[in-house]
Amino acid sequence: MPVSLEVCVDSVDGLEAAIAGGADRIELCSALELGGLTPTPGLIAAAARAPIPVYAMIRPHARSFEWSSADAVAMLAEIDAVRAAGLAGVVLGAALPDGNLDVALLRTLCERAREGHGLGTALHRVFDLVPDPARALEEAIALGFERILTSGGAARAVDGLAMLGDLARRSAGRIAIMPGSGVSADNVARIVEATGATQVHASCREALAQRDGKGVALGFFPAHPGRTSQHLVEAFKQALDSVS
Repeated sequence: MPVSLEVCVDSVDGLEAAIAGGADRIELCSALELGGLTPTPGLIAAAARAPIPVYAMIRPHARSFEWSSADAVAMLAEIDAVRAAGLAGVVLGAALPDGNLDVALLRTLCERAREGHGLGTALHRVFDLVPDPARALEEAIALGFERILTSGGAARAVDGLAMLGDLARRSAGRIAIMPGSGVSADNVARIVEATGATQVHASCREALAQRDGKGVALGFFPAHPGRTSQHLVEAFKQALDSVS
């Protein structure tokens, strides 16, 4: 079975590079250096013209996965904006103070996403912080998520293969388990063979030189910038072809 590639991007040029490189789906974000936040209206508008499915991250800030009532209102508005733009879906996550999934809020967000012209829904790596992955898996299935993006609770998916494999077995085809974090053309074959994954997630980013030291010092630019590389996406797809 072919293995599909989802590429996370946070800019218009990254979006174009991922599409040109052969990505099968886009996770659209802003601020990937923070793990990905809700994309800007301009980026959403550009993504609406993409020839492949685009799922937008719904994450209003990077302080926590515990959302206040004001955060929840903002997330509902962001979901509405994504639907109005005509994107394919949204990427969601919410946690309680004890680390378990905030099922009540996730249900509200999923229900909003499925109103009218229904959006697909994916659960992001909030899953990697839950104390009981087996319980969270069943909750995600009951909420109707299409897939779970997870590293198997490790910093890198290649180090979480045991949990990823266990989740795949437990899911029994009821939901897709999509390995992500540190997945590259060099290790994706090992990850797919160990987990049976039919879709994987990667950034396919290349490092850029940061020349403006003052801009970094003043907090304007990241110390280690990167951008989506068409060539890395192409290399990733070639690696997947050999696995398939």
